[in-house]
Amino acid sequence: MILDSIKNAELYYALNPRFKAAFDFLAQCNPKTISVGRHDIIGDEVFVNVMEVDLKPRYEALLEVHDKYIDIQVIIGGATKEEFGWSERKDCKKAKGEFNTEKDVQFYTDEPQVFYTMREGQFSILYPEDAHASHIRTFEGKNLGHASYLNLVLFLLHLLIALATTNEHGSCQRKNKTYGC
Repeated sequence: MILDSIKNAELYYALNPRFKAAFDFLAQCNPKTISVGRHDIIGDEVFVNVMEVDLKPRYEALLEVHDKYIDIQVIIGGATKEEFGWSERKDCKKAKGEFNTEKDVQFYTDEPQVFYTMREGQFSILYPEDAHASHIRTFEGKNLGHASYLNLVLFLLHLLIALATTNEHGSCQRKNKTYGC
Protein backbone atom coordinates (compact mmCIF):
# COMPACT_ATOMS: atom_id res chain seq x y z
CA MET A 1 0.00 0.00 0.00
CA ILE A 2 1.24 3.45 -0.90
CA LEU A 3 -0.20 6.79 0.21
CA ASP A 4 1.29 9.94 -1.30
CA SER A 5 0.54 13.29 -2.89
CA ILE A 6 -0.39 13.41 -6.57
CA LYS A 7 2.47 15.86 -7.15
CA ASN A 8 4.85 12.95 -6.39
CA ALA A 9 3.19 10.49 -8.80
CA GLU A 10 6.16 10.22 -11.14
CA LEU A 11 8.22 8.72 -8.32
CA TYR A 12 6.09 5.59 -8.75
CA TYR A 13 6.25 5.15 -12.55
CA ALA A 14 9.05 2.60 -12.22
CA LEU A 15 6.88 0.32 -10.05
CA ASN A 16 4.60 -0.60 -12.94
CA PRO A 17 4.86 0.26 -16.63
CA ARG A 18 1.17 1.24 -16.67
CA PHE A 19 1.33 3.77 -13.82
CA LYS A 20 2.41 6.62 -16.13
CA ALA A 21 -0.68 6.19 -18.34
CA ALA A 22 -2.90 6.14 -15.24
CA PHE A 23 -1.41 9.30 -13.75
CA ASP A 24 -1.34 11.05 -17.14
CA PHE A 25 -5.08 10.45 -17.36
CA LEU A 26 -5.52 11.86 -13.88
CA ALA A 27 -3.55 14.99 -14.79
CA GLN A 28 -5.80 15.59 -17.81
CA CYS A 29 -9.07 14.70 -16.07
CA ASN A 30 -11.57 17.46 -15.36
CA PRO A 31 -13.49 16.36 -12.23
CA LYS A 32 -16.30 18.81 -13.05
CA THR A 33 -17.07 17.17 -16.40
CA ILE A 34 -16.07 13.49 -16.17
CA SER A 35 -19.08 11.20 -16.09
CA VAL A 36 -19.75 8.43 -13.60
CA GLY A 37 -18.88 5.01 -15.01
CA ARG A 38 -16.04 3.21 -16.72
CA HIS A 39 -13.52 5.03 -18.91
CA ASP A 40 -10.92 2.95 -20.74
CA ILE A 41 -7.36 4.27 -20.85
CA ILE A 42 -5.65 1.16 -22.26
CA GLY A 43 -8.60 -1.23 -22.63
CA ASP A 44 -8.78 -3.77 -19.81
CA GLU A 45 -5.13 -3.06 -18.86
CA VAL A 46 -5.79 0.43 -17.43
CA PHE A 47 -9.26 1.84 -16.90
CA VAL A 48 -11.07 4.18 -14.57
CA ASN A 49 -14.31 3.69 -12.68
CA VAL A 50 -15.73 7.05 -11.65
CA MET A 51 -18.12 6.66 -8.73
CA GLU A 52 -20.22 8.79 -6.47
CA VAL A 53 -20.55 7.00 -3.16
CA ASP A 54 -22.03 7.71 0.22
CA LEU A 55 -19.43 7.57 2.94
CA LYS A 56 -20.18 5.09 5.69
CA PRO A 57 -19.09 4.51 9.29
CA ARG A 58 -16.19 2.16 10.02
CA TYR A 59 -18.43 -0.65 11.26
CA GLU A 60 -20.15 -0.88 7.82
CA ALA A 61 -16.95 -0.99 5.78
CA LEU A 62 -15.81 -4.30 4.31
CA LEU A 63 -12.24 -5.12 3.39
CA GLU A 64 -11.79 -6.02 -0.28
CA VAL A 65 -8.98 -7.58 -2.30
CA HIS A 66 -8.24 -8.00 -6.00
CA ASP A 67 -6.21 -10.66 -7.81
CA LYS A 68 -5.86 -9.20 -11.27
CA TYR A 69 -5.66 -5.45 -10.70
CA ILE A 70 -3.75 -2.83 -8.76
CA ASP A 71 -6.23 -0.29 -7.39
CA ILE A 72 -5.30 3.41 -7.34
CA GLN A 73 -7.82 5.54 -5.49
CA VAL A 74 -8.03 9.34 -5.70
CA ILE A 75 -10.65 11.73 -4.30
CA ILE A 76 -11.62 14.22 -6.99
CA GLY A 77 -14.57 16.04 -5.43
CA GLY A 78 -17.28 16.08 -2.80
CA ALA A 79 -15.75 15.35 0.59
CA THR A 80 -12.18 16.59 0.98
CA LYS A 81 -11.01 13.52 2.85
CA GLU A 82 -11.88 9.91 3.36
CA GLU A 83 -10.78 7.21 5.75
CA PHE A 84 -9.48 3.84 4.60
CA GLY A 85 -8.97 0.60 6.47
CA TRP A 86 -6.02 -1.63 5.61
CA SER A 87 -4.89 -5.16 6.48
CA GLU A 88 -2.47 -7.63 5.04
CA ARG A 89 -4.46 -9.91 2.77
CA LYS A 90 -2.85 -13.01 4.27
CA ASP A 91 -4.36 -12.07 7.66
CA CYS A 92 -7.96 -11.87 6.39
CA LYS A 93 -9.89 -14.94 7.54
CA LYS A 94 -13.60 -13.96 7.44
CA ALA A 95 -14.57 -14.11 3.76
CA LYS A 96 -17.99 -12.77 2.86
CA GLY A 97 -19.03 -14.96 -0.04
CA GLU A 98 -16.83 -16.34 -2.78
CA PHE A 99 -14.24 -14.51 -4.86
CA ASN A 100 -16.02 -12.85 -7.81
CA THR A 101 -13.67 -13.51 -10.75
CA GLU A 102 -15.78 -11.43 -13.15
CA LYS A 103 -15.45 -8.33 -10.94
CA ASP A 104 -12.03 -9.34 -9.55
CA VAL A 105 -13.06 -8.81 -5.93
CA GLN A 106 -13.36 -10.70 -2.63
CA PHE A 107 -14.84 -9.10 0.49
CA TYR A 108 -13.91 -9.80 4.11
CA THR A 109 -15.60 -8.84 7.38
CA ASP A 110 -12.32 -8.80 9.37
CA GLU A 111 -11.54 -5.59 11.22
CA PRO A 112 -8.79 -3.59 9.48
CA GLN A 113 -5.39 -3.61 11.19
CA VAL A 114 -5.00 0.14 10.67
CA PHE A 115 -7.00 3.14 9.46
CA TYR A 116 -5.58 6.09 7.53
CA THR A 117 -7.02 9.29 6.07
CA MET A 118 -6.62 10.24 2.43
CA ARG A 119 -7.17 13.87 1.53
CA GLU A 120 -8.03 15.51 -1.76
CA GLY A 121 -4.80 15.77 -3.79
CA GLN A 122 -3.48 12.44 -2.50
CA PHE A 123 -3.67 8.93 -3.92
CA SER A 124 -3.50 5.42 -2.54
CA ILE A 125 -2.04 2.49 -4.50
CA LEU A 126 -3.38 -0.85 -3.34
CA TYR A 127 -1.81 -4.10 -4.52
CA PRO A 128 -3.40 -7.58 -4.38
CA GLU A 129 -1.58 -8.13 -1.06
CA ASP A 130 -3.46 -5.12 0.40
CA ALA A 131 -6.93 -5.73 1.80
CA HIS A 132 -8.59 -2.33 1.90
CA ALA A 133 -11.85 -0.81 3.07
CA SER A 134 -12.74 2.47 1.39
CA HIS A 135 -15.56 5.03 1.48
CA ILE A 136 -15.33 5.49 5.25
CA ARG A 137 -16.31 8.88 6.60
CA THR A 138 -13.90 10.58 8.93
CA PHE A 139 -15.20 11.24 12.41
CA GLU A 140 -15.98 14.90 12.82
CA GLY A 141 -19.30 14.54 14.60
CA LYS A 142 -21.24 14.65 11.33
CA ASN A 143 -21.78 12.72 8.13
CA LEU A 144 -19.67 14.26 5.37
CA GLY A 145 -22.11 13.00 2.79
CA HIS A 146 -20.73 11.66 -0.44
CA ALA A 147 -17.56 12.04 -2.37
CA SER A 148 -16.57 11.50 -5.95
CA TYR A 149 -13.74 9.23 -6.98
CA LEU A 150 -11.73 8.34 -9.92
CA ASN A 151 -11.17 4.58 -9.19
CA LEU A 152 -7.80 5.47 -10.91
CA VAL A 153 -12.35 6.16 -6.81
CA LEU A 154 -16.49 10.72 -2.90
CA PHE A 155 -16.06 11.86 -6.50
CA LEU A 156 -13.51 8.98 -6.50
CA LEU A 157 -11.31 7.89 -9.33
CA HIS A 158 -10.56 4.19 -9.30
CA LEU A 159 -7.72 3.41 -11.67
CA LEU A 160 -7.48 -0.29 -12.16
CA ILE A 161 -4.22 -1.50 -13.61
CA ALA A 162 -3.60 -5.05 -14.77
CA LEU A 163 -0.73 -6.64 -12.87
CA ALA A 164 0.97 -8.41 -15.72
CA THR A 165 0.42 -10.24 -18.94
CA THR A 166 -1.08 -13.70 -18.89
CA ASN A 167 1.44 -16.55 -19.05
CA GLU A 168 1.09 -19.69 -21.16
CA HIS A 169 -0.99 -21.32 -18.38
CA GLY A 170 -3.56 -18.50 -18.31
CA SER A 171 -2.34 -17.08 -14.99
CA CYS A 172 -0.87 -13.69 -14.16
CA GLN A 173 2.72 -13.62 -12.94
CA ARG A 174 4.14 -11.03 -10.55
CA LYS A 175 7.14 -11.34 -8.20
CA ASN A 176 7.02 -15.14 -8.14
CA LYS A 177 3.32 -15.06 -7.32
CA THR A 178 0.61 -16.38 -9.58
CA TYR A 179 -2.90 -14.97 -9.54
CA GLY A 180 -5.88 -16.34 -11.42
CA CYS A 181 -6.78 -14.23 -14.47
